[in-house]
Amino acid sequence: MPSDSPAATAQRGLVLVVEDEPAIADVLRLNLRAAGYGVEVVGDGAVALQAARALRPSAIVLDIGLPTLDGIEVCRRLRAGGDWTPVLFVTARDDEVDRILGLELGADDYLTKPFSPRELVARVGSVLRRTRGDAATPAVLRHGPLTVDLSSHEVRVDGSEIALTATEFDLLAHLMRRPGIVFTREQLLSDVWGYASSAGGRTVDVHVAQVRAKLGDASPIRTVRSVGYAAERATRDTTAERGGRDTATEPPDDPPAEST
Repeated sequence: MPSDSPAATAQRGLVLVVEDEPAIADVLRLNLRAAGYGVEVVGDGAVALQAARALRPSAIVLDIGLPTLDGIEVCRRLRAGGDWTPVLFVTARDDEVDRILGLELGADDYLTKPFSPRELVARVGSVLRRTRGDAATPAVLRHGPLTVDLSSHEVRVDGSEIALTATEFDLLAHLMRRPGIVFTREQLLSDVWGYASSAGGRTVDVHVAQVRAKLGDASPIRTVRSVGYAAERATRDTTAERGGRDTATEPPDDPPAEST
C-alpha cells in the first residue's frame, strides 16, 4: 500500500504501521490519515526494519504477531542499532505486556486487541508530544551524578550518556521537576502518558523498573508503598552542580515496584 503524500507527512509526521491483517491496517491508516499523519503500512517484520531505516518515521505502530520477524524482534533490532524511534506495540495477549515493555526492548506504549482506533491515534499523539517536547527555555535537572537536559533530551550519569525512550525520559523528568512530591500511578499515567486506563498501574511500574535498571545507583526514583513514586530530594538544589550523591542524608531505594 503506498504511503501518503509529502504534504500530509509533513503536517504531523510519518507513522509506520506494521500490521499483517489488512482489515486492521486499513482502519489504522484511515484514522491516522484523518488525524493529519502520513502513513506507511507494511505487513512483514523484515520489511518493517527496512522501512524504518529508509523512511525515518516519527513513530512506529508495531504488531507483535508478524511473519518472518515478530514485533518483539523488530523492536530489539531497532534498539540494538541505536534507533530510538517511539514504538507503540499492538498485542492480542495481555500477558505479553511485560515482554513488550521489558528492559531489553524499550517500547514506549502498548495496546491490546481489540482496541479503539481513536485511542491508538491519541496514544501516537501523546508519544510524539513527549518526543518532540516544546520550545521552553533550556534547563538541566541534577541529582548527584545524574543530569537530565530538558532541551536536548540527554540523560547522563557521571558524564556518560544513558539512552532512554521518550516515555522513560518524560517519566524521569516529571518526577525530578517536583522532588519529594509523591505521585500515584494514576496521576503519572495522566501527567506523563496523557490518558487514563485501568492497566495504567502496570504500565507505570514497568517503566519505572526500566529507568531504574538503566540509571543504576544514580536513579532518584523511590517507591512509596501503597501510594506511588517520588524523586528523592537532593541534599542541595537540583539545579546546582554536585560532586556526588550524599547517601548519608538520603533514604535508601525501596525495592522495585514489581515486588510491591
